Amino acid sequence: MFFVDTEFIQTLTITFKLATLTTLILVIIGVPIGYFLAYSKHKLKPILETLIAMPIVLPSTVIGFYFLIVFSPDTIIGGFFEKVLDLKLIFTFEGLVVASVIYSLPFMVHPVQSGFLSVPKSLIEASLTLGKSRIETFFRVLIPNIKPSILTGIVLSFAHTIGEFGVVLMVGGSIPGETKVASIAIYEEVEALNYDKAHLYSIILFIISFLILLSLFYINKKIVRADKL
Repeated sequence: MFFVDTEFIQTLTITFKLATLTTLILVIIGVPIGYFLAYSKHKLKPILETLIAMPIVLPSTVIGFYFLIVFSPDTIIGGFFEKVLDLKLIFTFEGLVVASVIYSLPFMVHPVQSGFLSVPKSLIEASLTLGKSRIETFFRVLIPNIKPSILTGIVLSFAHTIGEFGVVLMVGGSIPGETKVASIAIYEEVEALNYDKAHLYSIILFIISFLILLSLFYINKKIVRADKL
């Protein structure tokens, strides 16, 4: 029989803190990127789309390995963060956030990009014809019409971050109370044959993921119904 201890609570707290911060950052940067990819005709657009989509096809350990190298203080990027911003990215929670944002980026950008592409061009043209600026059109016409897509991106990003293993293991390691998240804890408990604790971690993540997805389908259904009225 397993009893909840301090480390168990800390691990779950770090897990959901990481997922929440990652998702908030992705909303801020993912919507503009999705807008750019949806409407830009820049010749480098395919390269950017490919780079953003890479986390979907590459093993997370591969990406985590290169994050580990790039985030090292000996590199330009890692050195900049540590010397200029006083921010260490290897084996720290901050490093986990940066890595998770990059790794989960396609799960926010792709739904948002599809949402922008689904908005009829006539709505955008009508808004501009009526004298609205592109910024006003963005916030008053486009954003309200892609709410289901943004919500989908939020849920997918949150759920994907919760379940990530390879990247967080490579970048953050498994430091209790600092970088140890639930996915790593499950692996370690199974390796130690402590199935009761692994089961408790797993069932909590399962239930929360189920409720998140169920909420997504329910809310999106309500939004679609409201738009038809």
